[in-house]
Amino acid sequence: MTLMPSALRNPRAPGTGQFMICLAVVIGIAWLVPTVFPEAIVGLLGVGGVILALRHPTAFWLGWILVTGLSLEMALADIIGPEAFQPTIAVTKGGEIALVTLTIIRFGCLADKFNPAFGFVWMAATGLAFGLYPGVTHSDVARSLVGSVAPFLVFYCVKPAGWGSAIRTAVTFIPLLSVTLGTALDVAGLRSVVFDAGGLRLSGLGHPAFLAGICLPAIYSGLLRWLRTGSARAVPLLVINLTILLLTGARAPAAYAAVVVLGSLVLAPGGAIPRVKRQAIAVALIVALPLLVIVGEAYGSFRLFEVLAEQPDNLSGRDQLWPSFEAAAAQAPWLGWGLGSANLIIPHDSQLAVLLGTWAAHNEYLRLQVEGGYIGRGLLILLFVVWISSHTRRLPRLERTVMRLIFVTYAAHAATDNVLISSPACVFFAFVAAVFANTHDVRSIRLRDTPEVA
Repeated sequence: MTLMPSALRNPRAPGTGQFMICLAVVIGIAWLVPTVFPEAIVGLLGVGGVILALRHPTAFWLGWILVTGLSLEMALADIIGPEAFQPTIAVTKGGEIALVTLTIIRFGCLADKFNPAFGFVWMAATGLAFGLYPGVTHSDVARSLVGSVAPFLVFYCVKPAGWGSAIRTAVTFIPLLSVTLGTALDVAGLRSVVFDAGGLRLSGLGHPAFLAGICLPAIYSGLLRWLRTGSARAVPLLVINLTILLLTGARAPAAYAAVVVLGSLVLAPGGAIPRVKRQAIAVALIVALPLLVIVGEAYGSFRLFEVLAEQPDNLSGRDQLWPSFEAAAAQAPWLGWGLGSANLIIPHDSQLAVLLGTWAAHNEYLRLQVEGGYIGRGLLILLFVVWISSHTRRLPRLERTVMRLIFVTYAAHAATDNVLISSPACVFFAFVAAVFANTHDVRSIRLRDTPEVA
């Protein structure tokens, strides 16, 4: 449901005239008050950026998703220092919020009634009303709230025509771009593209786990395109993204990607690829899986192969983190400690945090239990179920089957990783919004081409 009147939904974007007015204002300011000229120039550039974004929103969205998907906060933190980490994340999430705002101004606002963002708002409100975890401030809650809802705001804006296709295409190229740029930094001696963390792991520009998180929507986007169109051009990039995912050594994402790919080949109805052919490919992939173990014997230095051969149940230290979160959750079981509290459960300078390189829960259900209690966590899960069901119900049968399978594996993935508020989450939900937007574009074209309404 679009909230803005149709007359305001697609206003003409500002252009040269408006920019010239701003330029004249800057020149006037420089003439009258020369001391503020630098600030005026910055303001002019900002206005110019806003005008360009209003005129070319899809191009700015593409730039944003590429930058966010590359996980630049990791590379900049390694090259510049840890002080670059949080500001980079703030810029990428702030950029998404700004783009959502400008897109709403240009095209209109949607009423997304069951958006999971409401669950985070509830947890922030109950934390402020009933007490926060010791050490958590109101500003911590505000920052956590903004960071938590940012990935879901894209569902509130009407998308320009072609936005969904452009975003889905861009997503498929992010892993390869990350590895290419990461390799360039490695060659320059600035940062290694391969980490040794219980075995060799491909990291790209970010962290292996983040690269794996980006590979998932890239694989899903390529898979949907191939199933729907049968395009042979989609296959090479799909294979490349699957290979990159395997080389990251991320076991859970690799397992869930396998479930989605195999499940889609067997279960998804319709599409350009005959069901018999898809089932034959699925059988061939299942038969080929044991070859990974054989390859692992020759290339055991890669983390994935080491895990397959020796440590299939290893949790990479997550089991050492969880008791502290469970203890904190037990102290406020019903309403939790409010948003932001999970960031302080493990002291950042503790031996455990230094050893594992993280203080996050790596279990979204446990983190949500700490921050929202049974009520907050239950509300968020309920919102997700209703939200996913209502959106996917409008999709064609093929997309509906694949997207629901994707969300089932996403729910399982949340038990061992941070999948809701990280930069890969922003990319994942932008991909989801692109799938929904594509369906809206197709329906609009069909409606326009129907004789009765033409």
